[in-house]
Amino acid sequence: MQAGAVMFMTDYSMPPADLAIALEERGFESVWVPEHSHIPTSRKSPWPGGPELPKMYYDAMDPFVSLAAMASVTKKLLLGTGICLVVQRDPIQLAKETASLDQISGGRFLFGIGGGWNAEEMADHGTEFKTRFKLMGERVDAIKTIWRDSKAEYHGEFVDFDSMMTWPKPIQKPNPPIHVGGGFPHGARRAIEYGEGWMPIGARFDVLDSVSRFRQMAAEADRDPDTIELTVFGLNPNDDLEPYADANFGRIVFNLPSETADTILPLLDKYAEMVGL
Repeated sequence: MQAGAVMFMTDYSMPPADLAIALEERGFESVWVPEHSHIPTSRKSPWPGGPELPKMYYDAMDPFVSLAAMASVTKKLLLGTGICLVVQRDPIQLAKETASLDQISGGRFLFGIGGGWNAEEMADHGTEFKTRFKLMGERVDAIKTIWRDSKAEYHGEFVDFDSMMTWPKPIQKPNPPIHVGGGFPHGARRAIEYGEGWMPIGARFDVLDSVSRFRQMAAEADRDPDTIELTVFGLNPNDDLEPYADANFGRIVFNLPSETADTILPLLDKYAEMVGL
C-alpha cells in the first residue's frame, strides 16, 4: 500500500517545491493538490465536510502551476490533482495542460477528477449543477480523444469540436490514469465507467463497508475490479490504516494543513512512521 499526501497550496503554506522535496526524501509515493477557482460570497451551497468552509478553500493556488513546480524538483514523486474540477475547465485547454504536465514530469501525472459541490462556483463558469456529471463524462471522453488522436474531433451534447490538431500528447499510454473522486454508489459508478481508479474521502462515509459492493458493481459492469485502483483520501494521524490494507486499497492519502514547514515536516515524519517508510 502506497502513501501520499494532499494539501491546499496557498501563499501562506509550505511552498510546493519544498513540500515535494520533503515528501520524496521521506519515501512518499505521491502528492495531491486540490482546486477551487474561487468561492462565491453568497455561500449557498453547503460544504460536504461540515458547517464551516475552511479558509484554504478561498485561497487555493492553481493546481497545475503547483504541480509543475513540484515536478521540477523531484524524480520519482507522482503528481496528482486531488481533485481537478473538470466541469469548470475547458476540455481542449485541459487536455493540453495535463499532457504538458505529464511530459515535463516524465510520465508522473495522476489525473484526479470530480464534479464538485459548489453550485454557485460552477454557475460562474457557465456550468449547470444538475447536469455536471454528464458534462464531466463528456469532457473526460473528449480529453482522452485529444490525448490519443493526431486529428481529434468530438461531437457530444456538451462538448463539440471538429477535427483539430494539438500537442503534446501524454507520455503515459494509453493515457495518464484517471482517478475519480466521489462516494458510493454514484462516484464509484463513474470510476467504473471511465476511470482507472476510485478515490473516496474516508471521513465522508463508511468507505470500508462499500468496498465489497464496489467490486461487485465493477464485475456487473464487465470491469475487472482488480484493474481499478482504490485510493482513500483524507486520512489523519489517529486513523487506523490496517483495515484499508486488508481491503486491498492501493494507496492512502494523508491530509496536510495549509501551514508552514514548522508544522508540516513533523507531521510528515509521523505519517512516514505510521506506514513504515
